[in-house]
Amino acid sequence: MIIDCHGHYTTAPAAHQRFRDAQIAALKDPGAPPATPGAISDDEIRETIEKNQLRLQRQRGSDLTLFSPRASAMGHHIGNEAISSAWTRANNDLIKRVVDLYPENFVGVCQLPQSPGVPIAHSVGELERCVRELNFVGCNLNPDPSGGHWTSPPLTDRHWYPFYEKMVELEVPAMVHVSASCNPNFHATGAHYINADTTAFMQFIEGDLFRDFPTLRFIIPHGGGAVPYHWGRYRGLADMLKRPPLEEHVMRNVFFDTCVYHQPGIDLLVRVIPIDNVLFGSEMVGAVRGIDPLTGHHFDDTRRYIDALSVPAADKERIFARNARRVFPRLNAQLEARDL
Repeated sequence: MIIDCHGHYTTAPAAHQRFRDAQIAALKDPGAPPATPGAISDDEIRETIEKNQLRLQRQRGSDLTLFSPRASAMGHHIGNEAISSAWTRANNDLIKRVVDLYPENFVGVCQLPQSPGVPIAHSVGELERCVRELNFVGCNLNPDPSGGHWTSPPLTDRHWYPFYEKMVELEVPAMVHVSASCNPNFHATGAHYINADTTAFMQFIEGDLFRDFPTLRFIIPHGGGAVPYHWGRYRGLADMLKRPPLEEHVMRNVFFDTCVYHQPGIDLLVRVIPIDNVLFGSEMVGAVRGIDPLTGHHFDDTRRYIDALSVPAADKERIFARNARRVFPRLNAQLEARDL
């Protein structure tokens, strides 16, 4: 089995975006009619999935995708808490419909109703709903709901603890994933995403979060941002800050995906980061959709990079599935219930 830990519904039906557009329009014009989610048929969902994510699963040879709402459209910086909550619930309900239509191919991961300045405890209810009622197995946690201005405390701050307590109780990990950037200095996918990945890792080094939550688990996407490339820097900083070695201080709780879109990058990732900390991911259909002119293959066809690694077959199996099943206990329970 090949489990893709990082997939987004980037091809949702147009009616879903019209709901979001109406929300934003109402912010500009208080006299506009209230925004309500548009009607979306099962056939519309099937069309968007079968022409895109399901087709690519079959073409590229993956089996199951951990599927969440489009990350760049979470837009936690837009509007207020009520707007974020309504948009989040609509997104998560749509993911649930995809999973119900294609239970062999997709498992849900939820968006959270975060807003700048709003206590993260207000997101606990939606996490609990998605896990207990919708059978989702994880969540995407935005460390910067301000959209590129970084007004929230570090992830190691007690600000986040009420949410971590619920994560531990429910046995779900979080992917650390920002949304769109409203700061023109930071291109969303080329800078803001990678900045956030790298920033989160450094925050984990500086703090003592995993002393307080030894079973808490995070996935840092996009191959860990700049971290694997600068591994010596982070080992050295941990030493300078009088922190334990990274393998003790951070790497029992933090994992990276393989959303790295060239072979040398994947080769470096698995040479530097322990195999047990690497989860297969593609982010498709995601940030980079074109064909690499150097290889003739799509940049985000990440399975071929893993297939080409010079590592034992058992290590590839850990990357492709075993690590994900260990990091996502609820996913593993669902698969075991299906005798997989």
